[in-house]
Amino acid sequence: MRRAGLGEGGSGNYVASGYSVYEEENEHLQEGLRAKVNALKSLSIDIGTEVKYQNKMLEDMDTDFDSTGGLLGATIGRVKKLSRGSQTKLLCYMLLFCFFVFFVLYWFIRLR
Repeated sequence: MRRAGLGEGGSGNYVASGYSVYEEENEHLQEGLRAKVNALKSLSIDIGTEVKYQNKMLEDMDTDFDSTGGLLGATIGRVKKLSRGSQTKLLCYMLLFCFFVFFVLYWFIRLR
């Protein structure tokens, strides 16, 4: 008595050849999936590198803004100290001089 799919000739070769076709197709699809996974892996590594670089830049900018804020705070403190004293005329003259300088610079730039 013969079992189906076993032995020579008959339907066994058909089943085995069908199985090998499916196996080859699966291997082909597996290779395609492996290539896509590798592409995603390299992309995620690149994104991670870019995020680290952007975070470093943000930290540097934060440090710069903090130092600038401290400098501006100290300058405004000095201006307030000047305005509290009897040197208000000096402060007005200084502001008028600054406006004059900016106006002259604007005028020169405008003529070019």
